[in-house]
Formats: sequence, C-alpha cells, structure tokens
Amino acid sequence: MSEKQPPKDLDEVILSDDQGNEEVYKILFTFDSDDYGKSYVFLYPKASEDSDEIEIQAFSFTPDANGDVDAGDLDPIDDPEEWDMVQEVLNTFTSDEDE
Repeated sequence: MSEKQPPKDLDEVILSDDQGNEEVYKILFTFDSDDYGKSYVFLYPKASEDSDEIEIQAFSFTPDANGDVDAGDLDPIDDPEEWDMVQEVLNTFTSDEDE
C-alpha cells in the first residue's frame, strides 16, 4: 500500500491498495530509529477504531520538513531483524497502555 494523497488531518493518512481501493488510517504513533536511520509509523484502519481489536500496520517512511508522515510513499519493513525491533517498540507501547 502507498499513501495516495496528503492527509486531511495530521493524525490520518489515506492508503490505496493495488486495485485503487482507498481507506483512511489513523496514525497510532511514529518513532525514529538511530540503528536503522529510519522513521516508522504505526497505523490502524479508522473504521475499526471503536472495535475491541484493531489490526495495526507498520511502515518506514521519509518525514516531511515538519517531521510528519506526508504524501510520500510508506515503505514495507522487509528485514526480519528490523521487523523484530519495530515489533518490540509496539509491544512496549501497548504494555505501557495496559498499565
């Protein structure tokens, strides 16, 4: 999936799939990794924000001049070690939320 257009709100992005279907995603949070020299974003479908369980997706991205997720592409995380690091950050975030 890639970001198709600038978000209407700074905490949302619109993603489109290979068939051109668009869906609004909320930004859970972003973070930077010095080890990988990249910025990362966690997203979830806006339509499921009131659900008990939500599917969270993670991407790396190049921040705009303000450090935000802009209208550029979101890149998949293909490296297994990089993915483990991203997953650990999410696990830390969710365990902090539970406390």
